[in-house]
Parts: sequence; structure tokens; C-alpha cells
Amino acid sequence: MGRTAVSAEDVKLKLVEAEEPDEHDYRLQEQVGFILRKAHQRHVSIFAAHIADLTPPQFAALAKLHDVGETSQNQLGSLIAMDAATVKGVIDRLKARGLVELSKHEVDKRRLLVNLTAEGRNAVERLIPIARDITQETLAPLSAREAAIFMRLLAKLA
Repeated sequence: MGRTAVSAEDVKLKLVEAEEPDEHDYRLQEQVGFILRKAHQRHVSIFAAHIADLTPPQFAALAKLHDVGETSQNQLGSLIAMDAATVKGVIDRLKARGLVELSKHEVDKRRLLVNLTAEGRNAVERLIPIARDITQETLAPLSAREAAIFMRLLAKLA
């Protein structure tokens, strides 16, 4: 008669699932925003430990430019879920570091195009494997099955 080990997390999860929520109770630590914020803080801390010279939004911009090639600043913002003002600041900082270059659209001169420089391409190609490791480390407390479910569920919320 073999017994399976039950982790403390499994016990906590079963307790949370078994409790009937009281509509008048409000526990901050059980709220989706609070839990997401804590998970995000953990991920950002892991990211900073591995990639100290770029912020996650800066890396996202470089990685997406690596994927799609030259694109407009506004389109890049849409692709990485950033508003126009935020993406402009990110692009300005990447440009100052020589990782991206800006040019005007040939037809619509108001439209700014963003592209990786050779230095930016080298940097992102060096960082992508590290970014994969960061994702693995962030998801490390989960089993492979839990991580797959978690990612699918998060994608539904996004």
C-alpha cells in the first residue's frame, strides 16, 4: 500500500477550494490582483537577477522587433501591450544605447519606424536563451502540467 506524498501547497489549495466564500469577507491575499502582483514581482526579480541592464519592457521591445523586423512605433506598442507614451520612452532609451534606430516612413513622414541595429540584434540573440531560463525559473514551483495549465489560463485573462 503505497502512499503519495502531499505537499503543503496541495493542502493549501484543497483548503481554499473547499472553503465556501463568505460574500462579506474580503481577504486581500486571496484577490486576483494581489496574487498577480506578487507573481509579477517575483518574475521581475528573477528577470533582474539574470538581465540587469534591460527592463522587461525594453527586452520585450527588442524581442518583438527581432520577431517582426522593422515596424512603426505605434504598431510595436500594440504588439507588446504598451500605450504610445510608454513605448516611446522605451524606444528612446533603447535608441540612446544604440540598440534600435528610428527612421521616417517613406510615404507618411509622421510615422516613425523602429528597427534593431546590429548591436541590438546581437544583444537580443544573446538574451533570448537567458529569457527562456527566466521563464523556466519563474514557473519552477509548478509541475510541467501545472505550468501549461497556468499559461493557458493566464492567456485567457489577457
